[in-house]
Amino acid sequence: MSGYIDAMYTHSDRNQVAPAFTTRVFDLENNSFALRQFGLSVAKQPKEGFGGLVNITAGKDANVIQSFPGTVNATFDVTQAFLQYAGGPLTLIAGKYVTLQGSEVIWSPTNVNASRSILFGAIPFTHTGVRATWALSDTVSLIAGVNNGWDQLTDANRGKTAELGVTLTPIKPLSITISDYNGKDSAAGGGVPSTVAAQGSRNSLNVVGSYTVIDPLTVGLEFLSVSQQNFTSLVDGSNITAKYTGVAGYVSYMFAPKFRGVVRAESFDDKDGFHFGTAGTKYKEVTLTGAFLASDSFEARVEARRDQATNTVFTDYAGAASKTMTTLALQGLYKF
Repeated sequence: MSGYIDAMYTHSDRNQVAPAFTTRVFDLENNSFALRQFGLSVAKQPKEGFGGLVNITAGKDANVIQSFPGTVNATFDVTQAFLQYAGGPLTLIAGKYVTLQGSEVIWSPTNVNASRSILFGAIPFTHTGVRATWALSDTVSLIAGVNNGWDQLTDANRGKTAELGVTLTPIKPLSITISDYNGKDSAAGGGVPSTVAAQGSRNSLNVVGSYTVIDPLTVGLEFLSVSQQNFTSLVDGSNITAKYTGVAGYVSYMFAPKFRGVVRAESFDDKDGFHFGTAGTKYKEVTLTGAFLASDSFEARVEARRDQATNTVFTDYAGAASKTMTTLALQGLYKF
């Protein structure tokens, strides 16, 4: 059994509270303390035979990651719950589990920044279905599966999504994950699961790489490309295949056993407005995060982040439009 408590304070110079626009996934408050997540995982996953895992998330973020059909203002989510069978090089899981895609994950202590990247919000959180992993060797694993689609406990359209992936560790300090999802999903804005919106083929290709240059220095890179058929153009109302792409880079350095500095930079092109709702808009953000690792169980972080868009999508508290947003955050993580 393992778990954590993630508490955070966020200050923003723009209005992030709905219906105002924000590029953020979780930290949507303007000037507020919040219990982001209480996460708990109970698992028994033997190398041979049957096992399973249950992972719950409580707190503000549960409302964001919950699967369709969700509830309003949810504060509790069964993030993962699956059965597992392992035999030789093959591992099978069936149930609900996290996505293969992305450099960042729901489980807060795994990430090195306080806020999540734009790309984290542009991929699925979880899937419900079956997944098989075949370890060809110590350095190569193949992954294949079938699921209900993006974030759907119950399938919204009866169509299924295919999952393919490969993980590579050609040398010890280098890891690469390539994954692709293809299936029928909702063409509603943001790709929100729906039983009434138009449906169309969606494809998501993601590549994540991480390289430890020297013991204290790690760099990472992520690429994302998503397309969605049957999207209604925000420009002329025609039926189009909408696309968005993004890239993110990470540099993490341990200055001392208890002090870490992280820089994240990313660029996101929401060409057709499928993800954020404003066509022809590109987004960039730079995040600086400092961490104090007080003990094995407690970590404190301070973060500054600057988001910028090519259109005036952000608004201040008086309603004036802006192309930028700056936030400051404090985060405390207790792990057990």
